Amino acid sequence: MRPAADPAACRAAVVAVADWIRDDDVPPPARPAVAAAVRLTARTLPQIAPGSSVEVRVPPFVAVQCIEGPRHTRGTPPNVVETTARTWLRLAAGVVSFDEAVAAGEVDVSGSRAGDVAHFLPIVPL
Repeated sequence: MRPAADPAACRAAVVAVADWIRDDDVPPPARPAVAAAVRLTARTLPQIAPGSSVEVRVPPFVAVQCIEGPRHTRGTPPNVVETTARTWLRLAAGVVSFDEAVAAGEVDVSGSRAGDVAHFLPIVPL
């Protein structure tokens, strides 16, 4: 099991890429900065929504399981949220709502419990 994400480090990582999260015209930051922000915010999710009934995937950086309910152990989980790094960070920072991102086709959602992730966003409001 990974150690808990440090809230101060998580906030600092998000703030470091905040301009890119907020503005479509800002060039992407360096990959290590994006990776740190994605991993720390995603790894915070199981801390605030413990469990393993929903898998949140942000390829190629991270996948985490969260939200109480039936535990999934093999194959493709029944409840999955998958998105890009930028969209995840926009969700984690509260720049866009989960419902808006799903409606825009920026988040793939499958399973009856996947939408429960919305109740735990934003993680680091900007």
